[in-house]
Amino acid sequence: MLQISIVPVTEFQQNCSIVYDDQSNAAVVVDPGGEVEKIAAVVAELGVTVEAIWLTHGHLDHAGGAEAAKQQFGVEIIGSHIADKILLDNIEMAAASYGLTGMHNASPDRWLEEGDSLSIGEHKFEVLHCPGHAPGHVVFVNHANKFILMGDVLFQGSIGRTDLPGGNHQALLDSISQKIMTLDDDYQFVCGHSAPSTVGAERSTNPYLQ
Repeated sequence: MLQISIVPVTEFQQNCSIVYDDQSNAAVVVDPGGEVEKIAAVVAELGVTVEAIWLTHGHLDHAGGAEAAKQQFGVEIIGSHIADKILLDNIEMAAASYGLTGMHNASPDRWLEEGDSLSIGEHKFEVLHCPGHAPGHVVFVNHANKFILMGDVLFQGSIGRTDLPGGNHQALLDSISQKIMTLDDDYQFVCGHSAPSTVGAERSTNPYLQ
């Protein structure tokens, strides 16, 4: 079975996800925004083996700990889309503007494109490029389990901010309508902040989508 453990990190309470296969214990860490020692402690408690770091996008609260996690686990950083390079190259500057320390610029070992495929054990994830909140934002979809790692595209009752550098409100709405709302109602998702939801619940109640 595909399992997930959510570790809220940093002052932004960003949902870092440890996603793993409970048969092989293969795992990935999705969006290690910071507090890597906290993430590593949960990894050790779960007894899983981290095989990669996946980034949904380049904002500091999602990627500020990526380089430290790369060193911690000895794995590659995968994602996001190359359109986020400017964000990943400027994490330290953005962190300084918030008065934050301990966050570092990130250099992915592999950029992702629309339609790419990633795996955790036998579980395959389709990569969807969903710009708007960030120009290079990607979403990871496991169709077999109807499960989505959403990042900051869509939330329970809300959508991602578009007032940050590289944000585009119409592009975000297009990403949601063309990539996410084409999926069945029973797809569940974990987002970058706050509680999980389903595609169906957001289709019917999210005020930004009506």
